[in-house]
Amino acid sequence: MKNQLYQQLTELLVNYFELPASMITHETDLYDELELDSIDAIDLMVKLRELTDLDIEPDAFKKIRTVGDVVNELQQLQGA
Repeated sequence: MKNQLYQQLTELLVNYFELPASMITHETDLYDELELDSIDAIDLMVKLRELTDLDIEPDAFKKIRTVGDVVNELQQLQGA
């Protein structure tokens, strides 16, 4: 399930944010390395909700720094 979430997130970042897949790993920092800003972060939350039917709370999203953090948060929401 974790790999599926990672794959969905990677496809979203590549297709919606036009980022090269080669830049995206579990350790990739969303803000420093992918240069997402606060508006991009909101867009990402909305797109993830549409894609997974999971809703990351804004407070939880503030703590997210890496691609792996997003995957872990989504995985926790699936188990809840």
